[in-house]
Amino acid sequence: MAKKATYGNESIKSLRGADRVRKRPAVIFGSDGLEGCEHSIFEIMSNSIDEAREGRGNRIVVTRYLDGSYEVQDFGSGIPVDYNKNEQRENWELLFCEMYAGSKYDNAGGAGSYEFSLGLNGLGLCATQYASEYMDAEIHRDGYCYTLHFEKGENIGGLQVKELTANKKKTGTRIRWLPDLDVFTDIAVPLDYYRDAMKRQAVVNAGVTFRLLNETESGKFDTEEFLYPRGIQDYIAELAGDDALTEPVYWEAERRGRDRADKPEYKVKLSVALCFSNRVSVVEHYHNSSFLEHGGSPEKATRLALVGAIDKYLRENNKYLKSEAKITYPDVQDCLILVSNNFSTQTSYENQTKKAITNKFVQDAMAEFLRSRLEIYFIENHDAAEKIAAQVLINKRSRETAEKTR
Repeated sequence: MAKKATYGNESIKSLRGADRVRKRPAVIFGSDGLEGCEHSIFEIMSNSIDEAREGRGNRIVVTRYLDGSYEVQDFGSGIPVDYNKNEQRENWELLFCEMYAGSKYDNAGGAGSYEFSLGLNGLGLCATQYASEYMDAEIHRDGYCYTLHFEKGENIGGLQVKELTANKKKTGTRIRWLPDLDVFTDIAVPLDYYRDAMKRQAVVNAGVTFRLLNETESGKFDTEEFLYPRGIQDYIAELAGDDALTEPVYWEAERRGRDRADKPEYKVKLSVALCFSNRVSVVEHYHNSSFLEHGGSPEKATRLALVGAIDKYLRENNKYLKSEAKITYPDVQDCLILVSNNFSTQTSYENQTKKAITNKFVQDAMAEFLRSRLEIYFIENHDAAEKIAAQVLINKRSRETAEKTR
């Protein structure tokens, strides 16, 4: 029987450089499988989305190649890659090779380069580079073309610089990489992932065109584009169709506050589009462009506000039967089409995969905002209020009947 290794002082090791990602990809990407690979791709897209949100370019092109590599191109200002006096290092080394390096840490105080950003932690670009078999970057900025090449987390050849002779004002970043099967167990990201992710981003980034190129045979590409000029307003109309119970409405507001008395104040921009339907039920929440698959603060706010406002209308208008129990959120959700699209200068995600947020102030602000808007809406739109009340009660009583017969 083999002797077990002794656990002593020399047993402790620290991961350095690319090994911090390559040996533990799930810590950064949430998984070492296909979902993690998908998230690594979205990390690169996130940087381009942040550029577009700041008005630096209004088109993002994502290419899916036959060899399994991926490319994201934007037409923003181009990644800064030259020498950084404050850090006394080249910016390309910081951004591509250093964890927790970026320009989005001071957003709450207004000192950062981005007011509302999807990329927050300075991990995405570096981590994806580390998790790649290779990565090539081409950056146009200040009249120059900069190129970088990496293999399995190591830079090869340093920064290459070439002065532009034509189209000197061209700016933007193009990154192509091949996720590494030594890091992820599966890198065959399906086409539908791109369609879904890019459509969602078009929905919450009004006026930005997302173009998907899918290589079907060598040098030939199928092209799809996703564009919602009015963002979630267009999306709600698309979901509702022509036979919704109520017409879609769009509300927006801005609030300032704190998650806790001793925490810094920050700003949140709230926007919600909604209507009611007896045919379709869809509820989606987005924060700083990230789809909150697991909800968090906005979902809790929606539950509180919708149930509170509709229950108040039912009680004040004597819609409940004698001794009837109040409505619950599932009764509302069954006939609700709602999309929230919020942005804040300070965001607390549950983890790096950004599928839920935990900001207490965002929850409180959104709950108050939705509840007050709904109460005004019910006063100003009597016919719509009556339709909503009737449908919610139908849902409630049907649910209760079904529960009794189980």
